[in-house]
Amino acid sequence: MDATRTINVRSMCYVGVFAALMAVCSWIAVPTAVPFTLQTLGVFLAVGLLGGKLGTAAVVVYVLLGAFGLPVFANFSGGAGVLLSNTGGYIIGFIFSALFMWAMERLLGRRTWVLLVSMLAGLVICYAFGTAWFMLLYMRTTGPVGLVTVLGWCVFPFVLPDLLKILLAMTITARLRPYVR
Repeated sequence: MDATRTINVRSMCYVGVFAALMAVCSWIAVPTAVPFTLQTLGVFLAVGLLGGKLGTAAVVVYVLLGAFGLPVFANFSGGAGVLLSNTGGYIIGFIFSALFMWAMERLLGRRTWVLLVSMLAGLVICYAFGTAWFMLLYMRTTGPVGLVTVLGWCVFPFVLPDLLKILLAMTITARLRPYVR
């Protein structure tokens, strides 16, 4: 077997540890005018430190754990109902963010600027998927709602905290990446 195409025990452990880290990050709520969690920080750290393949695997494992009912999402919640709720699209969007970051890594390498650009674009992808999901479900159950209104509820309050989480993830990744291989 080709070692580059298999996932060894160490890799599986990294995936598990980072899925657990994302769960812990989701449980940490920062009390501000609009409370936010550190979930996206966990996603960015997983891909930044483990690389695209294992980082994406960690994100998928995290989402699957939650989908199967483990309380790994914000407020110690879990289950398919969370993912199928109005805001569940943002959690599913983590997978698309990680996949995009992996694609950027494959195309442009593991340079710092590539990671930064892919994190920023990944955040936009997560926002776009989550917002579209929110609008679709909200309009089916409640009625019409405008894009700017939904962005005001679900995106604008989180932009600055998420940008700070990207800076924190970049700093932690720069410090720890040499030790995670």
